[in-house]
Amino acid sequence: MSLFRVILSIIFPPLAVVDQGCGSFLIVLILTLLGWVPGVLAALIILNNVNN
Repeated sequence: MSLFRVILSIIFPPLAVVDQGCGSFLIVLILTLLGWVPGVLAALIILNNVNN
């Protein structure tokens, strides 16, 4: 997980996972609309799972 992705997931979480697929993008977008913190957490979890 690069520093740029972490910063991007904190600023605008859906943009950080846009290349992970439509499902991940939609989940993070919905969570971000419901609350900023769940969107950030979901984006960080998705990015962490991709790199492992």
